[in-house]
Amino acid sequence: MGTRIEKFLSHLDGLSGGVEPQFWPVEATSPGHHGVTAIGYQDLPDEGLLLGVTYGLSLARQEAWRLGRPELSISVRSDDPAWALAIAHLAEQLRHDCPFSYGNTINFGEPIAAGSSLDGFVVFAPLVFGPGAARVDVGDDLPVTIVGMYPTYAAERQFIAEKGLEAFWALDWDPYDVTRPPVV
Repeated sequence: MGTRIEKFLSHLDGLSGGVEPQFWPVEATSPGHHGVTAIGYQDLPDEGLLLGVTYGLSLARQEAWRLGRPELSISVRSDDPAWALAIAHLAEQLRHDCPFSYGNTINFGEPIAAGSSLDGFVVFAPLVFGPGAARVDVGDDLPVTIVGMYPTYAAERQFIAEKGLEAFWALDWDPYDVTRPPVV
């Protein structure tokens, strides 16, 4: 049947058509915890896009996680692995503090990558994984649920706090564009 990580990677292999990913480990900062790995696919799902997925967040436990344990994903028009590494660092740092539920916003504290002023994220359904593809049975009591991380500006996170994720999502913006201006 395979180990937990083998099942997860097998699921990603099936979705990627067997494209070989790159792996960037992020060491644990707390004793007794596993690190988190950023898994990156260039030109997936389309040419010019970087797809990043974490592995390691779902090894933690939170009371809020009742239907599944999250892993994070990002899909941006860039070839800079800093985007995938950013979500891996957030997963490692916030594994016990943030449930990574839809609508959660996270201030990264600085621009996420060179050439972009985006400095935070909002969590929502991943655009590149359909509902069935975002759920991974790894043999645990709960499945892994892949959630999407969307780069945002501080003003956008404030808008989400005041008006909600649905109102933000309805605005005219490109979730893949890392050089876009603020939408609010």
